[in-house]
Amino acid sequence: MKEFKMSWSQNIKGLWSRFSKKDHKSSQIGSLLACGVLGQPLWTPKRYDSLADEGYQKNVIVYRCVSLIARGLASVPWLLYERKKQDEHEIETHPLLNLLQTPSPRLAGTAFIEAVVSYLLLSGNTYVEAVFDQQGQPQELYPLRPDRMRIVPGGSGVPAAFEYAVGGHKKQMPVDPVSGQSSVLHLKLFNPLHDWYGMSPLEAASGAIDQHNAVAGHNLALMQNGGRPSGAFMIRPGPNSYPLTEEQRQSLRQDLRTAYEGSRNAGKVIMLEGDFDWKEMGLSPKDLDFIEGKNLSAREIAQAFGVPPMLAGVPGDATFANYREARFHLWEDTILPLLEFLVAEFNLWLTPYFGENLRLGYDADSIPALAPRREAAWSKIAQADFLTINEKRQAVGYGPLNGADRLVNPLK
Repeated sequence: MKEFKMSWSQNIKGLWSRFSKKDHKSSQIGSLLACGVLGQPLWTPKRYDSLADEGYQKNVIVYRCVSLIARGLASVPWLLYERKKQDEHEIETHPLLNLLQTPSPRLAGTAFIEAVVSYLLLSGNTYVEAVFDQQGQPQELYPLRPDRMRIVPGGSGVPAAFEYAVGGHKKQMPVDPVSGQSSVLHLKLFNPLHDWYGMSPLEAASGAIDQHNAVAGHNLALMQNGGRPSGAFMIRPGPNSYPLTEEQRQSLRQDLRTAYEGSRNAGKVIMLEGDFDWKEMGLSPKDLDFIEGKNLSAREIAQAFGVPPMLAGVPGDATFANYREARFHLWEDTILPLLEFLVAEFNLWLTPYFGENLRLGYDADSIPALAPRREAAWSKIAQADFLTINEKRQAVGYGPLNGADRLVNPLK
């Protein structure tokens, strides 16, 4: 069943021509968005490098969630349809499909989509640059790091340009103020507090990520200390002795650290001479219930990304049936909406360069996790006595057969 037959994309030509008219009217509010910043590159509201470092490189739950979504979406094959009069048919070979399969000499299609989606999830923004040939047709596509991109606001509420900076060198890529056409595609997630940049799920989950990283760091430090919590080494001076000097304290502290600190010294017995005492000052991991707190923060992180906690490795009920249902909901609730968003934006930005009445789609039949939905739909169609064989074949994406325009079980 070839899906994603969206009504808005049935008339790409009319939509594109409407944006290309000379008398195109801009929003009355659009000019207010650039007040005070017109022509000046805007920095992103959050530091992408900090979010990516703490949330992706140092947090296994975020890494797992982003990888599940990005790699799953990148695995879905592209489809291309052409509409002629009232009929729409699939095109199996086309330069647009070739471009999406090999966007650049150094990047395959799946790696390209994975990078685009990963940037979108980590920063709330993702940028794609198109390289054109002499005929004005895109020949290569490149994902751009969002932390290097700045938006230059325009007077009509759309960007005037995109500025990409690397090592002190800057390059501006202009945007047509009337049609909005540009060699750069900017995709962003909804941000309630910024007009030009999107909001990353990392921002919503930042508290849970900090908690998860703090627990992991504490456990690591505890293990490196031989599994012993912090404490106080108490010295009780006698009636004929004097308190330790600062040099003696430092020497004693260093001797204890050398002899007993670290995982390699775990299990060694402390030898005390004189009136010494050790008082434990830290609570045990069991008292603080670190494991459950870590699992709770992991669930919150997974929820921010729309990933069932079971798939992110959070302990719980993981029977085969529940795992299958969790994968289905991941695709149904998270990956498919994001895929449709990506396809829709590519249809508006990229597809018109290759001709009229073209529409990108995707092959939902190639997604194993959606098998329950396909089985339910096919079973319902198969039991429909009021449909002919060809009508049933058309409903599931197959061509007609000769002599199959009849009811299988006609009413008597």
